[in-house]
Amino acid sequence: MTDPPLPPAYRNLDFNGPLSDAHAARLLRTLGPLDDRRVVDVGCGWAELLLRVLELAPTATGLGIDLDEEAVAHGRANAGRRGLADRVRLVASDAGAWQGAAADIAVNIGATHVWGGDPVEHTANALEALSAMLEPGGRLLFGECFWQRDPTDAELAAMYDTPREQYRTTRGLVDLALSYGFRLRALSQAGLEEWDDFESGHAQGREEWLLENPDSPDADEVRAAADRHRVARIDGWREVMGFAYLTLIRV
Repeated sequence: MTDPPLPPAYRNLDFNGPLSDAHAARLLRTLGPLDDRRVVDVGCGWAELLLRVLELAPTATGLGIDLDEEAVAHGRANAGRRGLADRVRLVASDAGAWQGAAADIAVNIGATHVWGGDPVEHTANALEALSAMLEPGGRLLFGECFWQRDPTDAELAAMYDTPREQYRTTRGLVDLALSYGFRLRALSQAGLEEWDDFESGHAQGREEWLLENPDSPDADEVRAAADRHRVARIDGWREVMGFAYLTLIRV
């Protein structure tokens, strides 16, 4: 914890991922009818996408689970302000350990890590667990990184030494999803502008904090973290790592 605390990421972002409002609306349409559906968002963060589902479908109900208590509290406040609190439950808990009734629709966007294990196995672990949550005909909105091209060793090192095997090509990601009992209903990917808006939103909090707190005893640590993020973004992720959104049907 820095002194004073860093601002939360949601101060500068709508979604905790590379996703625009227009793209989010298109993704929700790919899920088909939403009324009367029970929607579970595993690793929901502040649950913005889940709340938008409920705004579209007045008879849908939602459950969101995430370890980040601050993000969950922000999501609850947003649900209250938007008149959705009676149809959504947001829980600060270990999403990977959640056991509950099957969902009609499951959501897991950029949060395959919640099931733990070796990072190389995160995507497979997530698809296995999410498949088990859905009855035949259930829908999954799944967001995961992929390689737009094979990264160099230097690019991988810049990305905090991300294992090359952690991600796949788009084809490899789709094939993996199908191997866990799904059919592909829709596929899209984040554009460069969405990526830039997302990464800039994260960077802004640290940069604004540094401007406002140059004499903080934590300034060197925050500056180093901001520099690591900039290097990872410019020398690693940008135009190398993509982010795919798969709408899947459980068979």
